[in-house]
Parts: sequence; C-alpha cells; structure tokens
Amino acid sequence: MSTSRRAVIASAAAAGLTAAAAGAAHASGASAGRANAQPPRSERFGVLADGTEVQRWILSNGGTRLKVLSYGGIVQSLELPDREGTYTNVSLGFDQLSSYVKDSPYFGALIGRYGNRIANGRFTLDGTEYQLPVNDGPNSLHGGDQGFDKRVWEVTPFTSGDDVGLTLRYSSPDGEMGYPGTLDTKVVYTLTRQGDFRIDYEATTDAPTVVNLTSHIYFNLAGEGNGSISDHWLRIAASNYTPVNPTLIPTGRITKVAGSPFDFREGKSVGRDIRIAHAQLLRGQGFDHNFVLDKGITAQPEHVATLFEPESGRRMEVATTEPGLQFYSGNFLDGTLVGSRGRVYRQGDALCLETQHFPDSPNQPGFPTTVLRPGETYRSSTVHTFSTR
Repeated sequence: MSTSRRAVIASAAAAGLTAAAAGAAHASGASAGRANAQPPRSERFGVLADGTEVQRWILSNGGTRLKVLSYGGIVQSLELPDREGTYTNVSLGFDQLSSYVKDSPYFGALIGRYGNRIANGRFTLDGTEYQLPVNDGPNSLHGGDQGFDKRVWEVTPFTSGDDVGLTLRYSSPDGEMGYPGTLDTKVVYTLTRQGDFRIDYEATTDAPTVVNLTSHIYFNLAGEGNGSISDHWLRIAASNYTPVNPTLIPTGRITKVAGSPFDFREGKSVGRDIRIAHAQLLRGQGFDHNFVLDKGITAQPEHVATLFEPESGRRMEVATTEPGLQFYSGNFLDGTLVGSRGRVYRQGDALCLETQHFPDSPNQPGFPTTVLRPGETYRSSTVHTFSTR
C-alpha cells in the first residue's frame, strides 16, 4: 500500500468517527440529488424456464439509483456518486437472468426463510424435528437450494411523500424447503428523499416456525468489478462474535473480539488482519462470522457499522433493529463468475454486511430466538445511508 493511500485511510478512520461531519456531508449530497427523484418503472428482464416473466424495477431518489428484480427480490444494481459526482454500480451482480438462476452466490438477493446456516439441516420445534435441504456441506444455508432468492416476488411500486419504493410479497407454503407453516412475507424497499436505502421486513405464519430474513448485497464501494475490498475501512460496533466449527456453524460460545483480528470497534482496513494465522480466519478462509452487536435487539434501527472507500470517497452507514451482523469478506469468489461489466470476480472483490439473528439459532438455546408463532408478526428493519468525503 502506498504512503499516500495509507494517509487517506488514516484520515478516513478519523472521519468515520465524526458523526456530525458525516451528517453534513450526507445532507449536502441529498440536497443536490433530490431533483433526481423518479417514480419506480419496470421493464422486462427475462423469462424463466417455466415461462414466468421477470421484471426489473428502476428507481432513483436523493442521489441513489436502484435496480431490483422480481426474481429473488435481487438488488441488481446500486449506483452511487463518488466525491466528484461520478456514478458507478457498487453491488456485484449479473446482466442476464440465466446467470442468477444458475451461478449466483446470492448476489443482491432477499434471503429466507432462514438467513445463514442451520446445522445438519435439522431443528426441533415443540417436540417435532424438521429436516431441511442440505446445500452447504452438511448444513442448510439461506433457506435451502430453492430459498426466497429463487422465488418470483409480487412487486408493487409506491410513492409516499418524498419517498419512492417497492413492496415485495411472497407466500411460502407449509412444508416448502422443509419449514413448517405458511409464511406470508412482505419486504419494503424504500429510497428516501435523502437517498437512504431502507429495507423493512414483515412475516406472519399459521403454524409455529422459524424465520430469519436478510439481504445479501455484495458491496464494493470502489465499484463493481474494480478489484479488492482490502483497502475499505470498516467499523463494526460489536464487542463479541460467535466462533464457528469447521463447517462454519457457531459453537454456541460468545467470544470477545478484543485482542483478535475480529476487533473492528475502532475501525480498520478490511485487509489489515485478514492474513493473520488465526484459527477462525483459517476456517472461514477470511471473515465469515456473526458479530454480536453491542446494542442488541432494538425497536428502531440503530447505527452498527461504517464502510468507507478512500479512493472514491464513498461511505455507507448501516443501522438495524437486528442483534447480529454477518461480515463476509467474499472469500468464496473464485474467479469463475463474470459480472455485469464483463469483469471476473475474485476472492475478496466484495463484502457483505448481513443484518440478522444469529446463525443456527434454532439449535442454540443461548442465542436470541427466531421462533415465530401464529398471531405474532416478525419485523426487522435495516437502513443504508450513503455520503461522500
């Protein structure tokens, strides 16, 4: 890393802890972008093998531009300006539907019924054992091989005051992917007049079940296909994380991050400690771990993470109601996938910050519960706030 780049990252670290400056920068960018508000419009993106047509929805507000597919609720493109006002897509993805169907490692997708891993694809609820599809070694990952990321969602556009957005609905029948109960799910994507990207999740069930919904956007704030995220500066407000076993299932322990590569409390570059010979990094081939957020579960989204890319000046703040954040450093991108700009994706070319309840919670009584019962409503919210410096 060059001396000048180190200086930029050092200044970014200082800036990352200055909330007032961030707010001022964001307000300035939003003011310039409000005239770009566009009601959502749709266009045909492709057709599935069974003849189902997939739509792409395009919306813009507050300087943020978004493209969303009805297939998987996928964020196909998230365009943001750099400090010079030049836009680029900062989320990994494809330009063809067929690639999402065959090859996608959950690029930009809505994840359900259960985000992250469930050990051996099994859990017991009210004395009954349920078997799920095993699609990640011995475990079930992200709801199984035909999870919510592989479903076509009903999409309704809306304009509400100065905000624009999409309401996505999907009803998962009893027994789908082995899960009990019919789960009626609603996810709302909102672009606010300030350019924030907000995701609100709701779900109800007619029988006891488990649910853990999240979004799987792969971020590279330098731009999709623009190389490694090792120089991105990241801060996570978590004093603990959940170590994993060799198949990346939490051991059940909650471990302090202090003195380990997992300490992002003060912020640091993603690549600074990723090559340390720490047992947990070796198991995940990098970071692929749930961080136990200091704030816990909250009624309203609270700030939990900051991501900053020094060359472009793009900055993202993440706020959530959830108790956990899965930080995944793109370890399994192996150079076999070609992205929307025709560039190959390699290990570490993007990262995910998945707000969530903890992995394998149905089998971990010490973790916050993910059980949902009839008469209850599952609710979760995450807000991404963008600015430049």
